[in-house]
Amino acid sequence: MTSRENRPADVVHPLGFERHDHARCISTALAEAETRSRHEGLRLTPVRRKALEVLLQEHRAVGAYEMLDRLRDAGFGSQPPVAYRALDFLVANGFAHKIERLNAFIACTHPGDSHSPVFMICRACDSVAETHTTPARGALGEAARAAGFRIERTMVEALGLCPDCAEKTDA
Repeated sequence: MTSRENRPADVVHPLGFERHDHARCISTALAEAETRSRHEGLRLTPVRRKALEVLLQEHRAVGAYEMLDRLRDAGFGSQPPVAYRALDFLVANGFAHKIERLNAFIACTHPGDSHSPVFMICRACDSVAETHTTPARGALGEAARAAGFRIERTMVEALGLCPDCAEKTDA
């Protein structure tokens, strides 16, 4: 077992850097999105569903024009608003996040949950892993309280090396 496999169960694992059954991961996430959309009255149209599927297939952020290419290849048209509207819907409804540093999008690993995402972005291979934190309880929360500031939403983007790339540079 690697050290990652020996971590305690209460640690939040960043899915993007973990080995897992990716086909099951995608099908489960799509089924959950469809169920949530039905229960909340959201219109998960075929183009929006395909955009979510594209994001789920990757463990890296996908730019809008790459998304447009993938949607066009799937028969959904080639006009930029097609991709932007689908991505806007996914972000607005918590199915995806925009990674500002990369000006790209990634599927949310905690859709439907209120959370403060932390994105670990590998500078070598561009893979992205999402985990979450509770900033109001940490140093950021303390600094905000000291300034009289009330945090409503946070998103942290950390740049570094994923385990595979770090291992290659250590070798």
